[in-house]
Amino acid sequence: MRIQDHRADDTPEINLIPLIDVLLCLLIFFVVTTTFDARSVLKLELPRADGQPADPQARPLSILINAEGRYFVGDREVLRTDVESLKQSLRDVAGDDRERTVLIRADARTPWQAVITAYEALGQLGFKRVANATASQAGGTQAGTATQ
Repeated sequence: MRIQDHRADDTPEINLIPLIDVLLCLLIFFVVTTTFDARSVLKLELPRADGQPADPQARPLSILINAEGRYFVGDREVLRTDVESLKQSLRDVAGDDRERTVLIRADARTPWQAVITAYEALGQLGFKRVANATASQAGGTQAGTATQ
């Protein structure tokens, strides 16, 4: 009697399911860990202009307006976008010095109303020296002075 050997019919195969599971776990790990990478909080793209930079003076008071219309006075963020909140932040940072130059740095994509609100707050407080920051065609930053 002849007994057949069925072991020869078994072909080795690689099971890919555990490998796919491991790769998906690694992918999820890298996606989750890279989202916590701290980037610059405030990115501004200044409008372009040609002109001469303003003379360096005492450090000007800086108002940053980002693309969403949020205000930053000095190193403080103004929590609301109305005129009264901006005026209060300007009073807190500048004190009684109304002769200080104010440098407005607005993103090129900033809504125009946000810039007008900043000018309105500065005018109501009595600031007379206001400058707008622009980026030169070469990539540097310039400040053009405007008198209010």
